[in-house]
Amino acid sequence: MMSVYYEEILKESEGNCHIQNISGDVTGIVNKSGIKNGIVTVFSIGSTAGITTLEYEPGLLSDIPAMLEKLIPSFANYKHNDTWGDGNGHSHLRSALIKTSLTVPLVNKELVLGTWQQIVFMDFDNRHRTRRIAVQVMGEK
Repeated sequence: MMSVYYEEILKESEGNCHIQNISGDVTGIVNKSGIKNGIVTVFSIGSTAGITTLEYEPGLLSDIPAMLEKLIPSFANYKHNDTWGDGNGHSHLRSALIKTSLTVPLVNKELVLGTWQQIVFMDFDNRHRTRRIAVQVMGEK
């Protein structure tokens, strides 16, 4: 029989491309769910953040913000900023590029991730805040 378990992660974030490893948080939720085989969806609640996987190491933690700054500069002229005056047009574009969710297979109570692959939350907004991340585990117990 199919079961569904839902929980949210709260993370304090500095914004400005703050990258946090949430693999442990997600694994903890999977363990609480009691679900053995299925899928885990991790979703950033908000339109200025992203969820992806990467090797969580200092080089990439520097390289990714640098790459995004080249692709989608923080202080370019964005129509969104003209509309709302909040100066975070770049944040929305970065979120659209990286995406706000990730689905990971769950097999025998283990997330199917590569050896160096961690689940990360990336906050692109231009301010500090508390962010919500939804985790839904679906499958068989």
